[in-house]
Amino acid sequence: MSEKNIIIRLETKDDYRAVENLTREAFWNVYRPGCMEHYVLHCYRDDPAFVPELDFVMELNGELIGQVIYVRSEIDCDDGRKVPIMTFGPIGIAPAYKRQGYGKQLLDYSMEKAKEMGAGALAITGNIDFYGKSGFVPAKSKGVCYADDPEADYFLIKELKPGFLEGISGTYKDPEGYFVCEKDPEGVEQFEATFQQKKC
Repeated sequence: MSEKNIIIRLETKDDYRAVENLTREAFWNVYRPGCMEHYVLHCYRDDPAFVPELDFVMELNGELIGQVIYVRSEIDCDDGRKVPIMTFGPIGIAPAYKRQGYGKQLLDYSMEKAKEMGAGALAITGNIDFYGKSGFVPAKSKGVCYADDPEADYFLIKELKPGFLEGISGTYKDPEGYFVCEKDPEGVEQFEATFQQKKC
């Protein structure tokens, strides 16, 4: 994987449609028939929790092959505090480039930038086999439970500041923007209709 041919840069408005299409291709039939992640991405850009400074695309030899966005989130602590952290996603790699290390490279780059911005920790629901390589651990091992499934092994967390989660016990729920598809199924359908038709 030649470093010099890879560019990771901030997404621009001119990228929006191409990035949505890439996300649609990356997630098509992965978690459910069809795809909703491209609509989540589309709506997240107007969400108050969206972090534009961490909205990255990856290019290989000038071809768009990856994307990741970040949003602000928080841990509801048992002692009443709300501790600000961040989450990310969708993070997508074009199907032809999956399982070649590009996703980890994009993730690690973006996490470094999140750390530079002052984020103390990142939470994500995902596969420990992938995210574990970038330092994520099951969140319950750090005293943080997932609201939807308190015993979830797939709810993961990573400290960007060492010791950030010390003394924290609490619950995490996904940001509101994550549920846009459940709240607006008609919007999903209308948005999907603007893309070239794919078979489920």
